[in-house]
Amino acid sequence: MIELNRRHMLAGAAALGAAAITRLGTTPASAAVPQSGIQAPGFYRYKVGSFECTSINDGARTFPMPDKFVTNVPKEEALAAGDAAYMPKGMVTVPFNPQLINTGSKLVLIDSGNGAANFEASKGAVGRTLQNLAAAGVDPKSIDVVLLSHLHPDHTNGIRLADGGLAFPNAEIMVPVKDWEFWASEENAAKAPNDMMKNYFANVKKTFAGLESKVTKYEWGKEVAPGITSIATPGHTPGHTSFAVASGDAKVLIQSDVTNIPEFFLRNPDWHVVFDNDPAMAQATRHKFYDMAAAEKATVVGFHFTFPSVGHVEKDGAKYRLIPSLWNPTL
Repeated sequence: MIELNRRHMLAGAAALGAAAITRLGTTPASAAVPQSGIQAPGFYRYKVGSFECTSINDGARTFPMPDKFVTNVPKEEALAAGDAAYMPKGMVTVPFNPQLINTGSKLVLIDSGNGAANFEASKGAVGRTLQNLAAAGVDPKSIDVVLLSHLHPDHTNGIRLADGGLAFPNAEIMVPVKDWEFWASEENAAKAPNDMMKNYFANVKKTFAGLESKVTKYEWGKEVAPGITSIATPGHTPGHTSFAVASGDAKVLIQSDVTNIPEFFLRNPDWHVVFDNDPAMAQATRHKFYDMAAAEKATVVGFHFTFPSVGHVEKDGAKYRLIPSLWNPTL
């Protein structure tokens, strides 16, 4: 019987490499085809009943983990979670994934990503929604509704082009009424407790300037588009909203930012991310939402899940774990 171990395999690989060089000469040949140097388009289609849905990758940011990225645990514990998820050492990676829902009568984009201006500023790391919509064969002019879950920049800035024009010129822009009331308030802006919040208020003012009369405000617990019902999931922001997308007997839960990256905040639902407006409420919302999703064995789509951002949530004691859905080559 032949036994293989790592030493034998490495020795074999070295011998094969040496033999190849001996045959070809002392200098390995260059590849005949140049490397592309760019990432492939990011879109993934899945069905919900008769609806055709597409996860659109807006990119991902990788950055040194701030001292208070997780505000209620020591940084060392958060770094260990990053290591366990095989993130680059000392760094954290946050993906962004809007969802396109074709109901047959309406084309609805749920959240719009970081925006074309950020595509240029980040050298293509984020703001990829428009190019990935194009790769998926979708004309931005054909989108009927841009449905925003809340008014943080990574969800709203994609409604503008780099020159300030409208990315989706024929779309109705829908926002949760509670978020609009909070972020559009000059009184609230004056009381912003830190630079991050000040920037959020300023960004809402800039992004929606001149669009105030075109914005439709929606309530929780309503069908906001055909087959799409708004779900109250406050805490991340005062009006943060998730959505149930249902067609026939099929349903998915689009959780928006109930959690930021699941490797941290779904796995550890009592951890508080720096971006949460009301951390205690966001924590309670996570437990309520994931208990529901786990009990229903529901498909869950997360804006900050790893692309294509579709999976299931299971209870694991007092915590949860995300089971990514299998990639399906057909619809």
